[in-house]
Amino acid sequence: MGRPDQRSRGARAARLARAAADWLIDGAGANPADPSLHHGLAGVVLALNEAHQHLGDDRYHQAVTRGADALSAQVDSIEDCSLYFGLAGIAFALRVLGRDAAADRALTRIRSRFDGQRWNEMFELFMGNAGIGLGALHAGDLELAVIAVTPYLTTADRTAGGVNWAVRPSPARSHHIAHGTLGIVYALASIGHAAGRPDMIEMALDGAADVVGRNEAGPDGFLVPHSDPPHRPDVIERYSYGWCNGPAGDAQVFRLLAQLTGDGVWTALADRCWRTVRSSGLPRRIRPGFWDNNARCCGTAGVLALACDRIVECGDGFGFSNVLVDDLAARAIADDAGARWSNHDHRAVPSDLEPRAGWAMGNAGIIRELLRYARLSEGGAAGYAVSWPDHPVTGHGESCKEIPGAGVGSGRRRS
Repeated sequence: MGRPDQRSRGARAARLARAAADWLIDGAGANPADPSLHHGLAGVVLALNEAHQHLGDDRYHQAVTRGADALSAQVDSIEDCSLYFGLAGIAFALRVLGRDAAADRALTRIRSRFDGQRWNEMFELFMGNAGIGLGALHAGDLELAVIAVTPYLTTADRTAGGVNWAVRPSPARSHHIAHGTLGIVYALASIGHAAGRPDMIEMALDGAADVVGRNEAGPDGFLVPHSDPPHRPDVIERYSYGWCNGPAGDAQVFRLLAQLTGDGVWTALADRCWRTVRSSGLPRRIRPGFWDNNARCCGTAGVLALACDRIVECGDGFGFSNVLVDDLAARAIADDAGARWSNHDHRAVPSDLEPRAGWAMGNAGIIRELLRYARLSEGGAAGYAVSWPDHPVTGHGESCKEIPGAGVGSGRRRS
């Protein structure tokens, strides 16, 4: 059991998550016309499933049943095949919710739309092959997962440090998990491991090496630009710190590679990512445009996910996770309708944005992380009711202590 003061913190987080789940089911849930995992119904249903498993409230179970019914009914009319915006994410959600026939129909539709190389002009995790492969893998279709990532073996471009891929029609090469090289690395490594394909794992390591070679934070940290040449520099900052395009997400890829290869260099790189995140100043909004987001994709909840991973795997204390949860609590809008969060855009008028329901930018993603933190605070289970396709499950009793010299290499597997 956790210490009394930490258990009390966990209980407060669970109450906040309950209020956030109440806001979802009492008239503010995702629009059924948007079935997506990213900001729509699939992500909301999985968050409510998490809430039901943790809190035992039958209202959440009823909402999950209604949501799964709605997702099943839409499968045959959805054209998008991607993980976060289309059928791959929906197939994953339906499978874990026990709607196997509907999940199978979704996977069949994905297969029928493959042109032998890709599904659309994007070629990354959020919208392209890498995410579709991960969705298929977690929906139980390893064959489709292999089909999805095989094109990466013949389309990689050699770089000074390894390889990368053209992920969009513009010249920019993105580097991180959401839209870039590390998202492809994650898919190749995961699917290659599941399929017994060492060629895929080797290609993943080459991709990771390219990103490691771009580190600009020195031997003790890890910070890589968003993209080169910069993609839309008028609106996208050169450096980010969250899950989607920063070291909080990079560390998740390095955690996976450490688990699959047993090589301490990846653990050391994950430690360096964490050191950079901790020293960045977040979750304080230290300047306009810095840390304006509370949510899972590129905000505080995504960093909390990694903080909780490290509590389990590294024996980290709760100090920084408490800071993150306190910030989420302070920024919550709470009233009789429940709790929700307004993200901020200093360029918009008004700057405080409307609260959102979904996984990426709203309640659904925050609920999952608050409940996991609550379980850990109470000495409970380390993981989630449903593991996400691009988030490695936590090991037990793993050491995060750096191996001398491991943090300064190229990121390739040592002989």
